[in-house]
Amino acid sequence: MLLEIQNITKIYKGKVKANDNISLSIAEGEVFGLLGPNGAGKTTLVNQVIGLTKPTSGSITINGVDAIAKPDYSREVCSFQAQVQAPISGLSTMQAIELAGRIRGGKKAEVHKRALELAEKLELTEWQKTLGLNISGGVRRLVAFCMAAVVPGKIVILDEPTNDVDPLRRRTIWQEVQTLAKQGSAVLLVTHNILEAERVVDRLAIIDQGQVKGMGTPASLKESEGDVMRLELILEPKAAAPSLPDFLKKPVVINRRILSDVQPKNTTKAIEWARGLKENGTIEEFYLGPATLEDVYVRLVKTHEDTEHHERDAR
Repeated sequence: MLLEIQNITKIYKGKVKANDNISLSIAEGEVFGLLGPNGAGKTTLVNQVIGLTKPTSGSITINGVDAIAKPDYSREVCSFQAQVQAPISGLSTMQAIELAGRIRGGKKAEVHKRALELAEKLELTEWQKTLGLNISGGVRRLVAFCMAAVVPGKIVILDEPTNDVDPLRRRTIWQEVQTLAKQGSAVLLVTHNILEAERVVDRLAIIDQGQVKGMGTPASLKESEGDVMRLELILEPKAAAPSLPDFLKKPVVINRRILSDVQPKNTTKAIEWARGLKENGTIEEFYLGPATLEDVYVRLVKTHEDTEHHERDAR
């Protein structure tokens, strides 16, 4: 494996565990996702990989090299798009992209050609000469992606690369991510966008409260849910949540959405019941289908939250 993370724990102020015994590995040519809510510990883990933060315990090796003992090596072989906006206010978009490529050792002509190619694919040509100070957050995010991809490292780390980016350009970014992997880079993708993660990653880890709650391919994680079906209801604005029949199990409410399990033998009853809710104006729409990666995510993260609530109630 190109990147090996073993038993990484990061404790702040002697008691706050931002990362709690995390282990994972990523191979060349693989897109690996870190999926979790805000504050789950994803960015903290990334900062340790690139040498910005030192772990409390555990080991990180890149290409067999101790990345904790040699953080300069980490920064040499990793190209990185941070979650925060890149500081490019005094540079034009093309200057920023080409400078990043030259710093990473790319030849001037090759970097220029690749920068133009990325700018065209992501429809940035009209901002080529615009200073970073005068571009929107979404465009700045695209420029930051190009800075990481113009001369990719052995490991390409992308922390929420599609925040503030429109749907069409997001699709292009995911295509470029897969191209980076095909060219041999290991891509570590940090995101909380479940739908997009499922489409682009080869494997992923679901992280919450600093711990790995589940890991595997999207398919293997969904298989862990068994043959149960999922019913999703979208409530009408201001509509009260309906009383759920007994055949709907493990309900989870997320804002206007209600998710619940349905055994295959009860699918007809579930559809008839949901149609009735739609006809009387309680819900806007409903969906019944097999388990998705979001279902796995909700179960793993929600279970942890429920456990905490039960523990607090017991105290």
